[in-house]
Amino acid sequence: MASSLFARKPVSLLLKEMGGRAGLRPVLGAIQLTSLGIGAIIGAGIFVVIGLVAKDKAGAATMLSFVIAGCACAFAALCYAEFAAMVPVAGSAYTYAYATLGELLAWIIGWDLLLEYGVGAASVAHGWSHYFTEFLRLLGIGFPHALADAPFDFNPATGQFVSTGAIIDLPVLLIAGLITTVLVIGIRESATFNAFMVAVKLAIVFLIIAVGVFYIDPKNWHPFAPYGYSGVSFFGTTILGQHGAGGEPLGVLAGAAIVFFAYIGFDSVSTHAEEARNPSRDVPIGIIGSLSLCTVLYIAVATVLTGMVPYDKINIDAPLSAAFNEVGLPWAHFLISVGALTGITSVLMVLMLSQPRIMLAMARDGLLPAGFFASVHPRFRTPWKATILTGTVVGLMGALSLRGRTHHAPAPSRGRAPVSLSAGSLRADPRHRSLSSADVLAAGGKLAALGHLVATRLRRLFRLRQTS
Repeated sequence: MASSLFARKPVSLLLKEMGGRAGLRPVLGAIQLTSLGIGAIIGAGIFVVIGLVAKDKAGAATMLSFVIAGCACAFAALCYAEFAAMVPVAGSAYTYAYATLGELLAWIIGWDLLLEYGVGAASVAHGWSHYFTEFLRLLGIGFPHALADAPFDFNPATGQFVSTGAIIDLPVLLIAGLITTVLVIGIRESATFNAFMVAVKLAIVFLIIAVGVFYIDPKNWHPFAPYGYSGVSFFGTTILGQHGAGGEPLGVLAGAAIVFFAYIGFDSVSTHAEEARNPSRDVPIGIIGSLSLCTVLYIAVATVLTGMVPYDKINIDAPLSAAFNEVGLPWAHFLISVGALTGITSVLMVLMLSQPRIMLAMARDGLLPAGFFASVHPRFRTPWKATILTGTVVGLMGALSLRGRTHHAPAPSRGRAPVSLSAGSLRADPRHRSLSSADVLAAGGKLAALGHLVATRLRRLFRLRQTS
């Protein structure tokens, strides 16, 4: 039994299973895969996190923070690209681990991916609701509070659960239902919908850069790195560079550690390798292309923002909106709201698109019930049962989850936001963390997964003894 837990799966067997009954439809090209990568990487964070890092961590040198984080991600992207070209099968890091490290480590990585995509999607869906209701307010349309928030919250100051006065977060259910429907219909339709969202947000980002560049004052870039070029901490203690009042590291490297999360999402492209027409060529192009383009855009937006406003005067609540307001361009507020809403929509879609592919790969290997999770629709050629389950869990979890970790969506006109949205999940400031249903789901999911793995191993061992 112990040896079977570390048994590796031959690449030839992975490729054989890919073309079997549970195979997906290979219709994606390099452009669609690149679009999926951009859709997962660029969320609302590009409109928020840049200002936060520029003011509190790196100043105008934030652009260097993005360069450093982008270089670090590039090495990971090259690894993903090589693996995806060699093993063009759904499953991403789970499948690569099974082929190289064995079943036990693949199982651990697989469940990590499921929790990452599932919990991240629920958090993003909850944040989407707040962006949506905020956008409606900009249009003069009110949305009842009773249908726009979680029904209860956890107050870390008192250690008690409190009522929010709401019944359910209805927008979460609506967006989860809409995206689930699109995902079930087909991968081609899903990619087209994502491409539309990506086109809108890229157009807005390019417009912001093109207009903002005419209002850059080079004097605002001095001093270029007010907090220095370092900023390294070890177990909460700053060992290199300056530190803030709370002991947190400051500097370019500290900023790179934060903006790194703005890149998460390019790996989702590898989950769709099985649906690529020419995976050996198109998947590496999609991974590296999306990461490269997003790096350039992040650096460009950081350059424009820090050039328009001195770093110490950046409004971290709504950095870009405030910067454009100062130069007499108030229309940017509405435009940025549209960009943030479309950005977070595409992030949510890619997360919900990727998770069922991980489930499909694990079900093929017997680590999840194959009758349900490996079921591919005969017409749409999508893992429809796993997709519907994902949409249901994401919708309910986002609509009913405790607000402690997910309700601080950084809408342009809200107060200071302790999270930045990108790449599929909300990254919360540790000072604002509290109990969340995401924590309960994560713990329960891992225990259930461990039980299923042990039961599966025991069943296989029992069958081998019977046959012998």
